[in-house]
Amino acid sequence: MLEELEPLIASMRLRTLIVDDEPVARKILREELELVEDVEIVAEADSGAAALEQIARHQPDLVFLDLHMPAMGGLDVVRRLKRGTHIPVIVIVTAYDQFAIQAFEAGAIDYLLKPVGQERLAEAVERARRLTARDAVERVAQGDLVWIITAKRKYLATQTLKVLQDRLSNSSFRRIHRNALVNIDHVRKMSPLSSQRWLITLANNLEFIVSKRQARSVRQLLNW
Repeated sequence: MLEELEPLIASMRLRTLIVDDEPVARKILREELELVEDVEIVAEADSGAAALEQIARHQPDLVFLDLHMPAMGGLDVVRRLKRGTHIPVIVIVTAYDQFAIQAFEAGAIDYLLKPVGQERLAEAVERARRLTARDAVERVAQGDLVWIITAKRKYLATQTLKVLQDRLSNSSFRRIHRNALVNIDHVRKMSPLSSQRWLITLANNLEFIVSKRQARSVRQLLNW
């Protein structure tokens, strides 16, 4: 099925919103995005509130979102989007590198540091394009995409995460977050983020947040 999606992925035009409270930053990002193929900038916003309005109005596929803005920051915008019906792909663009984990946990698919290089920007757009294309073709797992990631490949599941969890109940797989199951036999490192939250690194270098609810049981399973 993934191979069948390639023509759609290649031809898909991404309707894009730029959100930043600094006019110069918006101008620079617009000029850089205009060099990326099949990106259509539908609007700009200079605040979190304006971003929500423009998202509701234009329903963009992709939003480049500044992290720090007065009154309502980028993460607040992402959290409020979850209450709405249209949720675009979010890429955070910021001058600060210490909020990446919070951004990914909130739902961003990429985290770009200013000034953003053209190659890195194109990479983020391509990631967004692939996710949006697959999402447009088929919504599985009760409306959500579920990926099975191995050491070398990535597969799109045809069952919900809950079904997979039940089927793997007698194996080494454990629920570490409402969005993730991992094989604890392949946990390479577990790093504290706070007194109740941890970051797990697997043998294939993928990283996952362990939710507050699951942190204690996962630590006990790993004897850490």
